[in-house]
Amino acid sequence: MDKVIMAQNLTLAYSNNETIINQINFSVDSGSFVFITGASGSGKSTLLKSIFGALKPKQGSLIVGGVELKGVSSSKLNFLRRHIGIVFQDYKLVKEWSIEKNIMLPLIINGYDKSVTQNQVETLLKHVRLKHQAGKYPLELSGGEQQRVAMARALAHNPILILADEPTGNLDDYSSQLIWNLLEGANSQLKTTVIVVTHHIPESLGVEYKHFHIEYGSIHEVN
Repeated sequence: MDKVIMAQNLTLAYSNNETIINQINFSVDSGSFVFITGASGSGKSTLLKSIFGALKPKQGSLIVGGVELKGVSSSKLNFLRRHIGIVFQDYKLVKEWSIEKNIMLPLIINGYDKSVTQNQVETLLKHVRLKHQAGKYPLELSGGEQQRVAMARALAHNPILILADEPTGNLDDYSSQLIWNLLEGANSQLKTTVIVVTHHIPESLGVEYKHFHIEYGSIHEVN
């Protein structure tokens, strides 16, 4: 099976040079569902940032979608990001844009045709149960609704990889279940690779998954 992510002796640190992740080795198969757990401050979100290219490796190798991220050029990184969907803990929606336009963003960036864009956005609004809110703005919605918009945006351009940072951390049960259903569907139906950073793995997940745990700068697979 193809590897969508390969890390070898990967070390990650911020500008103060305090090492967060220290010489880890792991890989993620294409089309798999992966959970990354660990205590607060263990480096879960740091690792996710590096997979997205927001934090370059200090040492070692990190290959995502065939692109080596150590010393990657901005044009190559932008190309890679066009194939990644991201769900942030704090949504990161454009507050001045309607819900509909927020979901359109990755489709616009990827140069999708207008009619394809419109159809895709309508389909996703139905999936996240927000068709009736399409013209509203992010701050007019609840936190759970905003996260559902963020989820729709991450799925809009049919990415090969979805990265989700605590996607249900602050959500009500209804929104949480919708998010998990969408992530499961993307994985099982579209064969999208899904990586979720979380404190809590849901008990009833309808797909097989791998579980990596980060502790003291190291990572190990939990069986």
